[in-house]
Amino acid sequence: MTLTDLPGRPAGPPGELERAGIELAAAADRADARLAALPDPPARSAEQRAEAEAAHDEARSLRAAFMDEHADEVYDVLTARRTRHLRLDELVEAAADAFPGLCPTAAQMAAERARPQDAKEGREIDQGIFLRGVLRSPAAGSHLLDAMLRPTPRALRLLPEFTATGAVEMEAVRLERRGAVAHLTLCRDDCLNAEDERQVDDMETAVDLALLDPSVRTGLLRGGEMSHPRYRGRRVFSAGINLKKIGSGDISLVGFLLRRELGYIHKIIRGVLDDRPGVRPGGRWRSRLTDKPWAAAVDTFAIGGGMQLLSAFDLVIASADAYLSLPAAAEGIVPGMANLRLVRSAGPRLSRQIILSGRRVRATEPAARLLVDEVVEPEEMDAAVERGLARLDGEAVLANRRMLNLAEDPPDALRAYAAEFALQQALRIHGADVIGKVGRFGARPR
Repeated sequence: MTLTDLPGRPAGPPGELERAGIELAAAADRADARLAALPDPPARSAEQRAEAEAAHDEARSLRAAFMDEHADEVYDVLTARRTRHLRLDELVEAAADAFPGLCPTAAQMAAERARPQDAKEGREIDQGIFLRGVLRSPAAGSHLLDAMLRPTPRALRLLPEFTATGAVEMEAVRLERRGAVAHLTLCRDDCLNAEDERQVDDMETAVDLALLDPSVRTGLLRGGEMSHPRYRGRRVFSAGINLKKIGSGDISLVGFLLRRELGYIHKIIRGVLDDRPGVRPGGRWRSRLTDKPWAAAVDTFAIGGGMQLLSAFDLVIASADAYLSLPAAAEGIVPGMANLRLVRSAGPRLSRQIILSGRRVRATEPAARLLVDEVVEPEEMDAAVERGLARLDGEAVLANRRMLNLAEDPPDALRAYAAEFALQQALRIHGADVIGKVGRFGARPR
């Protein structure tokens, strides 16, 4: 989709959007020419790094101003006046094609993906500027959030298999329907369920399937047994983001950091937006979304992204020997939506202790009752989970959790937070301090 393809665009000379786009493309070309004259990022001297920063700053200032002024117009071009529902990856690719210089090209992103984090040019920051502009807009941003709530093509392909057999085995997640409960088991046993892009894709697929299957009434997320030497045979919930994957350059802004938050986690809270023809005919006046209650069972620990997840669940049961922590500040990154959601449940003081100071909260501490609903001995976990799932199966639970989520997690608040998160997290994963911290995990083998 290009400017001239936009339905209803008046004929005649270029308007303000076109003129601004031409200016932006010229600035991006100038910046790319300056960068091309420099060595690759790791080989640059201090003076050359300053030159690269100046080149980026010139183009990024224009990108930010362009989106501040034209975000809705740009989004309408890319989505044919909001008749197309583009996911994050599709949207940034469409923006690169329709508005040269606004987002990195496919070739530029392919070059970035081939490099470890310390050798990247940082072009995801440009994607962050673009997505911040889109999400800041109530019209464009809300439409994008809805697009991300739609079921993925992979889930729709697997749905007949899951409804027929009640089981789907993926690399990072095992999905099994037992009675009316969808059991999602995190099964990256070698890395303590550390999160990467494979895990995000598998989780969104599993959440979609659980929500789309009419036989499922509730969902449960739990970690499986580990083969890791230190925790062999024990269940572990999650070790959070895979720091080795950050160092090797395999954790992306669009494919992991934003997709995780606006994809499967948002679907756990809000539900899936399934508007396929023939699905619930005549019933959409009740709700556009198909949502269900969710429980989480925390064994051993929930670190980083694992702890972030808990705020999305209606019921959290923790083993008495478990602990929770958010070491994102020590790692140098922003802990997803925790800054938005944790303060609502834990309050400002405890939230700052956890996020800014890395406080570890053990399940048996009084403070843990602000983070989990029930704490039981390890041998009692299975029975406690079954009791909790039974409580979530009440007839009024669905309506009330929907209203609670609207009060605690209003879509406009999420949209505004996600807008700033898109840029701040892009800046953080390319920060020198983060690159230094994750560098010890080594670059991708060649």
